[in-house]
Amino acid sequence: MNPKRIIVALTLALLVSGLCTWLVSRKLSAPPPPQRQPDTHYVAPSRALDAGELLNPGNTEVVAWPASLALDGAFAAPAAVLGRAVLFPLGKGQPILDRDLSAVGSGVGLAGKIPDGMRAVALRSDEVVGVAGFLVPGSHLDVLVTYRTGASADSVTATVLQDAVVLAAGQQIEPDPAGKPSAATVVTLLLTPTEAERAVLASTQGAIHFVLRNGADKGRTEDTPIALSQLSGEAHPPTSASVRATAARSNAALAPRQEIEVVNGDGQAAASGKGTQ
Repeated sequence: MNPKRIIVALTLALLVSGLCTWLVSRKLSAPPPPQRQPDTHYVAPSRALDAGELLNPGNTEVVAWPASLALDGAFAAPAAVLGRAVLFPLGKGQPILDRDLSAVGSGVGLAGKIPDGMRAVALRSDEVVGVAGFLVPGSHLDVLVTYRTGASADSVTATVLQDAVVLAAGQQIEPDPAGKPSAATVVTLLLTPTEAERAVLASTQGAIHFVLRNGADKGRTEDTPIALSQLSGEAHPPTSASVRATAARSNAALAPRQEIEVVNGDGQAAASGKGTQ
């Protein structure tokens, strides 16, 4: 046999043997593949749900969810959500979170959207007062009232609420998906108890108007009521005593707990009451 062929054969055998040894050792030294964690299970809608719908066994199901992506506020058992109202539209199979539901025992519909410590106050509206129907649930607005004080025939306009949130426009508690204006005759505002008192008092004193504002604008201005004389061009400047007195009366009328006492130059009390002089 040719010695050269023997050498080539032995060389090839050694190369093949070394390659096989390297592959086997590499496979044995490789770490085992990570084991997949078992899925957890959460309660989800079995169909698309609209805001205000009550959860029941017919519209809920349990879906698998990766355990590595745990959800805070999710529910593992359907019994924990039955009877609660959905605050926002939910898609089929989307795990239900506690923030998506009304508080336990808070009721359904509008009542379920009122946070603790807040109140819902309905004020009459029309196309003009309601800013041409562009007040929709979630809008932010200021409330103005125009009225006359008992001691003067001069009309006064004052801002009584700032950055109030529209809870409902008519019976609509969710904005129109197409963004269409709402011709509601009643607008419901979400207010604190003190703001609710001011809103109700203002609605009984004269004509109210809503002023739409940017929802991101949280600024509050130091508002001074404006009198009719400031618009009619009367000789009295806006800083005259009569305008200041009218402004004081308007502020007192909208804060019923404040008492104002006016004292004459001789030190004797001339009058005592709410915004009187």
